[in-house]
Amino acid sequence: MTTRPLHAVLLPAAEAGGRLLDALAAALDGTGPAILPLDPALPSGRLDSLLAAFAPAAIETAAGTTRLTAAGPSAARPGVRPEVAVVIATAGSTGQPKGTELSAAALVASARASLRRIGARPGERWLCCLPPSHVSGLQVLVRSLLSGAAPVAAARLTAGTIAEAGCAYASLVPTQLRRLVDAGADLTALRAILLGGAAIPHGLLAAASAAGGTVITTYGMTETCGGCVYDGMPLDGVSAQIGDDGRIRIAGPVLFSGYRLRPDLTALARDGRWFVTSDLGAVDAAGRLVVRGRADEVIITGGEKVVASEVAAVLGSCPGVREAAVVGRPDAEWGQRVTAIVVPADPAAPPELATLRAHVRGRLPGYAAPRALVLVARLPLLPSGKPDLARLRDPAMDAGTPG
Repeated sequence: MTTRPLHAVLLPAAEAGGRLLDALAAALDGTGPAILPLDPALPSGRLDSLLAAFAPAAIETAAGTTRLTAAGPSAARPGVRPEVAVVIATAGSTGQPKGTELSAAALVASARASLRRIGARPGERWLCCLPPSHVSGLQVLVRSLLSGAAPVAAARLTAGTIAEAGCAYASLVPTQLRRLVDAGADLTALRAILLGGAAIPHGLLAAASAAGGTVITTYGMTETCGGCVYDGMPLDGVSAQIGDDGRIRIAGPVLFSGYRLRPDLTALARDGRWFVTSDLGAVDAAGRLVVRGRADEVIITGGEKVVASEVAAVLGSCPGVREAAVVGRPDAEWGQRVTAIVVPADPAAPPELATLRAHVRGRLPGYAAPRALVLVARLPLLPSGKPDLARLRDPAMDAGTPG
């Protein structure tokens, strides 16, 4: 039964320790409505489309609560099942966003398993520097509630933020950690940093360690309440396996309840107790999960399959490369052209395509070597910190880029 009301919550990140935290606490313990946290800074057109897709009964903003009414049968605003506490609109690097329904039990199970794994103690505070509208930022709030300590919201993350916040833990995406390291941040103030949300560039973990950081790599997605595999090992109660199609499958108490108003998509994502992810992976000899990349990012070039993120990881270790992404672009001869989007370490002396091709061919099959190079000052990112694949695939973004 979909009897519980759903409220869209449009509050700034600065409210992470205030009204937003209160709304989440009420959603978790059942005393308040389920919440759909949205970024109030989104363009109005984007907000309107999300509100239309997920049909909340009300909108909560800094100015108060506005009830929404249905204009007709097609505009009905059904609630959610009683166990659902939060709906997260997935950013999605490809395709249309989905409203992922997360139960209070799943969110709490994930947060407790995370706190146990990292050895967090009651009262230790979390730095909230990821949008609460994304599961990684939301889980910082859930962990804070379980720890009994209000999080510290940081609208802008700088080297000084770490020292001034007085927090023991932070959850970051690689771009944030890279900028902290480059700014000379002292990371010793944090007991641990959870790092996930995107591929980790070559050398970043070593650089963070040199800066005094203790980094725990995480793997997960909105459908698993965020990171559910830490440093390759599943959290307590979570199982991971590789299906016959090479895709990673996850089971356990952290799984989502379904997609808002889309039972068809829910059925496609579940196989019994397993959630079938869009990621390709393997389990190594030590039993650790190794993520190869997204299945929908596989490039078919000349009849061969290339995993884009594997090529990007190799490019990241090439001298002269600061950051790299790889996409497939249409090509009359090859079907798709393996294209490297590179941020050079020194803009005045960027790497050449021949150098990148040789570097990749020394580590991967020759057909995986990029056939085109685009130099950019910065990779376009989604709000979640992941590369914006739609923009990267569009040749129009090349205009005005260096090189």
